[in-house]
Amino acid sequence: MKRDPFAQIRFHLDAVEREFLEKQELKTLLNKNISVPRLAQIRDIFCFCCLTGLAFSDVKQLKSEHLVTDINGMIWIRKTRQKTKNMCNIPLLDEAQKILDRYKDHPYCQTQGVLLPVCSNQKMNMYLKELADICGIRKNLSTHCARHTFGTMMMTVGADLYTTCKLMGHADVRTTQIYAKIVDSKKIEAVDMVDRMFEREEATD
Repeated sequence: MKRDPFAQIRFHLDAVEREFLEKQELKTLLNKNISVPRLAQIRDIFCFCCLTGLAFSDVKQLKSEHLVTDINGMIWIRKTRQKTKNMCNIPLLDEAQKILDRYKDHPYCQTQGVLLPVCSNQKMNMYLKELADICGIRKNLSTHCARHTFGTMMMTVGADLYTTCKLMGHADVRTTQIYAKIVDSKKIEAVDMVDRMFEREEATD
């Protein structure tokens, strides 16, 4: 070829709004009594991702060998991320442990040697839309929304960028900065709400 067919083509990145759950929305999802076993299972796996920050592909491959107990008796998830090959060291929260306990005797887990009965990503995202309707959550739930929830939650409770970066297995701290920006925007929204509250009081005086 004598000329580059892509010479005049320019690419650009569009900013994407990252969907995540607020603390109360996550608690609603965790505590919701779901009678349909299929949806209850999807809820558990999604919440496990929210509580650990693991991506869908990593949760699907999670095995007992990835759980390590330290000298203090604390259980950690120690697993190499499929996407970046970076090692994740994540403390296993009590709520996440409860979810694992529910599926220790599950037939799929027994035959496949995994800790959770994870279906395909396509089915998971389809069922999550049903879950959102049942729980009254007006957000587009997806498997990646769970990871965003974990990252935002860590920054909200005061974890620093480096710690959050390591927990999520990011290759670069610049990726983690996205969550810091989200948290900052929520702070601005909160302050603006207070400002508007005083404006309404002045208007009534």
